[in-house]
Amino acid sequence: MGSLCLYNGTVLTGFAAMEHCAVLIEGGVISDVFSQRRFEQKRFSADVQLIDTGGTYIVPGFIDTHIHGFGGFGTDDASTESVVEMSRLLAGYGVTAFNPTLYPAEPKAMLEAVRKVSAAIGKESGAKIMGLHLEGPFISPERLGVQRPETLSPVDLSFMEQLWEASGGHIVNMTVAPELKNMRELALFCVKKGIVLQAGHTNANYENMVEGMQVGILHTTHLFNAMSKLDHRNPNAVGAVLIHPEMSCEIIADGVHVHPDLFTLLRRDKPIDKIVLVTDALKPTEQQTGPFIANGEEVLLRDGVFHRKIDDVIAGSSLTMIRGIQNLVRFGFSLEEAVKAASTNPAQVMRFARRGTIIPGNEADLVVFNSQFQVLATVVGGSLKKNLL
Repeated sequence: MGSLCLYNGTVLTGFAAMEHCAVLIEGGVISDVFSQRRFEQKRFSADVQLIDTGGTYIVPGFIDTHIHGFGGFGTDDASTESVVEMSRLLAGYGVTAFNPTLYPAEPKAMLEAVRKVSAAIGKESGAKIMGLHLEGPFISPERLGVQRPETLSPVDLSFMEQLWEASGGHIVNMTVAPELKNMRELALFCVKKGIVLQAGHTNANYENMVEGMQVGILHTTHLFNAMSKLDHRNPNAVGAVLIHPEMSCEIIADGVHVHPDLFTLLRRDKPIDKIVLVTDALKPTEQQTGPFIANGEEVLLRDGVFHRKIDDVIAGSSLTMIRGIQNLVRFGFSLEEAVKAASTNPAQVMRFARRGTIIPGNEADLVVFNSQFQVLATVVGGSLKKNLL
């Protein structure tokens, strides 16, 4: 693997902004971060590829921990090849790591889908697959969104064990409803396996949420969406997330799933390192021609979101991570905060070691973009996957 040096950029490390800097990559890892003056004094060996970033931003690679599909490919195909193609396309948009997200299905079909999606790990040609996100089946029938009620299940530890085995131990995060009976036993199983549990598609009251926190349900799936709303007599799920600083939360920053002014509230009331930008993007996202199919149903794109054709219910997002960052800035976040939400914070919440920050010794997953939020270059594991510089 060759060496690479990105220079003449503003480096957002995940901790601070450093103007007029360079990042040196050797052996697939970040070996040094230094000033432009030092770059000009430094002698590089002939095998180092030097890339002038033209004064643009060099940031940690984006990590999307909740995404169903992209560019006409995705997890609802239950195809290893489809997820590999999804990986390739995502790298062009600055995503260097992601958790392909599966909707629940009937048990046999879900186990098969888990096997096939897991089989894509290690075969990526672009963004790295960190592991699977299961958005169910242990969720509330009262907060379905567009999920199908026949695919839900009461908490079933035996089935959870089968899902874990089918994944080859590659389930990273899982959306659950904390109020379901026997959730404590499931949570303890998941904690032992290192699975990050997220409260979502839940009708939990405040007490349910606190009980869930006690057994490790400390993250939240698409805050404000598909969960019990804040009430002055019962804070419910939304209130619990806002009240407890230790709880982290996903947020879909397309301006439709969540009103832009609520981002002002969130930025003010949540520690910035607990806010995780996700796309929740569906398979037709950035697909050029229709028909658009998601989770087996035809969807229509309108105002930046997909609507289920049969009833016009919002089915999911068409957001990309770079547009999400742009929107967060438009909603009042600083650029450094927005990048943290897309890179540093998901790495910390999911416990992805050596990712999400630009420091020596970390994986060389980087993105270069300009002030118009155009992705110019993507580096995954030290390899250029996109280069328009």
